[in-house]
Amino acid sequence: MLKPEVKKLLLDGTVIPAHPLALNRNRQLDEISQRRLTNYYMDSGAGGVAVGVHTTQFEIRDPTFNLYEKVLRLAAEEVDKRELLHPFIKVAGICGNTEQAEREAFIARSMGYDLGLLSPGGLNHLTETEMLERTRRVSEILPVFGFYLQPAVGGRVFSYDFWRAFADIPNVHAIKMAPFNRYQTLDVIRAVCQSERRDEIALYTGNDDNIVQDLLTSYEINVQGKMVRKEIAGGLLGHWAVWTKRAVELLDEIKQVRNSGSIPASLLQKSLEITDTNAAFFDAANGFKGCIAGINDVLARQGLLQGNWCLLEKEQLSPGQSEEIDRVYRDYPHLNDDDFVKACMHSS
Repeated sequence: MLKPEVKKLLLDGTVIPAHPLALNRNRQLDEISQRRLTNYYMDSGAGGVAVGVHTTQFEIRDPTFNLYEKVLRLAAEEVDKRELLHPFIKVAGICGNTEQAEREAFIARSMGYDLGLLSPGGLNHLTETEMLERTRRVSEILPVFGFYLQPAVGGRVFSYDFWRAFADIPNVHAIKMAPFNRYQTLDVIRAVCQSERRDEIALYTGNDDNIVQDLLTSYEINVQGKMVRKEIAGGLLGHWAVWTKRAVELLDEIKQVRNSGSIPASLLQKSLEITDTNAAFFDAANGFKGCIAGINDVLARQGLLQGNWCLLEKEQLSPGQSEEIDRVYRDYPHLNDDDFVKACMHSS
């Protein structure tokens, strides 16, 4: 069961960064930096973290590294240690076939995680019916955060009917929409609105290329002659793993604007700036090859990580990507939270 205070925060909408993996130059876990990152997200005002997800590097499950349980435990320990007076959502990334997914769900549950972000990655051989059954089985162990993952990083395209059936699964409480595609994002929104569980499911953007527009839009869907209104409540984003303090301020601003019913031109301009920044971080020019190294590089520039290393040597910045990160730092200085990070690190 999902705790009522967690459910309320999830539906109200919050910032959930996708937690990176801190490594030293030998590509081994840097536990001090890993813990520091979790605290940075709490200090920034984020409403939770997602650990063991794509940004944490799927390879943590490889027996060669064997880091899945370790990184989940480190984040849980830091959150528990803070004894926060407000809810902080712990989301565990869950991958693999049904057997592996069930095993990871049990691990996450044992560590007090609230939800499992159920990745469809690497399962293109399964039918949609089989994917739904996998979801049901995991949902019997842990509340499910659905995930529409873009094909460029291992996801696949699902039908409207898949999401319509997905929304009816009782222990599904949220869906992260990250197909990086307007048509496919709309499929999920329509499917959830058509479900009788529409008010039980929080929609979250994972479209790092379109964050502000996703959050600003109120979707009105015709359901049997009645207009159902649904908003994308918050974001579970790799992009929000960096400059997180500004992301929290951005979501607060968007919520105020949504209530006012009038969108200022300055927010539309900021939308373009954030998308341009994401192109640099995520290495859009090279098919997202440097996306994890890009996120790590920004955190290293801020002093939160020792460097931008990934578990696999082939995972690194693309040629020209560092210069692109330099450019967005120069062009959009108001988007970074470097001063906040310095203050946090000085106080600790």
